[in-house]
Amino acid sequence: HHSLVNERLHYLFQTFCSSSHPMAIMLAAVGSLSAFYPDLLNCKEADYKLTAIRMIAKIPTIAAMSYKYSIGQPFIYPDNSLDFTENFLHMMFATPCTKYKVNPIIKNALNKIFILHADHEQNASTSTVRIAGSSGANPFACISTGIASLWGPAHGGANEAVINMLKEIGSSENIPKYIAKAKDKNDPFRLIGFGHRVYKNYDPRAAVLKETCKEVLKELGQLENNPLLQIAIELEAIALKDEYFIERKL
Repeated sequence: HHSLVNERLHYLFQTFCSSSHPMAIMLAAVGSLSAFYPDLLNCKEADYKLTAIRMIAKIPTIAAMSYKYSIGQPFIYPDNSLDFTENFLHMMFATPCTKYKVNPIIKNALNKIFILHADHEQNASTSTVRIAGSSGANPFACISTGIASLWGPAHGGANEAVINMLKEIGSSENIPKYIAKAKDKNDPFRLIGFGHRVYKNYDPRAAVLKETCKEVLKELGQLENNPLLQIAIELEAIALKDEYFIERKL
């Protein structure tokens, strides 16, 4: 029941262009929560749990507000009768005119995504938050530094880069050309989404989400005739069999 944000935070969004990158908005909005909770600027250990709960509850609200702002729709207030994932979907896709009926397949998929990304060792954003926190900075400011780190193309930004790469490849016919480019050390092109600092063979999260992705796309009627998905599937098949990628544990 901490998902509601201060009404004044709505004005912050009006300072951004509608085309602003959502991570830029998240960075500013989460950091601004420090201004709404001045009593937590010198956070004591007893306050940690409440602060964490507030942050976990409000970040989906801010993310949904960012999306709504980008498409020119009014913000949707959270609904305390819904669970965490249902509430996020409600704020993302409901409008003042129509309610959003939560699809259980979509909800289940999003739950899996949240769980699989909840904790993943000492990665770049975790390290950044810990470094900021070591100075005694307030938790909202610390998390905003983690968002800045997550934005980077070598971290969370890689997800966006993968989509851009698939669009650049364009069709299955172009895959051999781009595989050759990836193997050419003199070519700046790189296959994004292959290789991991922790998982040297196959990311176990990918196995779970691959099947989940198929379930979602089937439910949405987008499993067939999906060129980007087809490119991704063919690239994965090549990477799992090609000696170049196997030797480099990609």
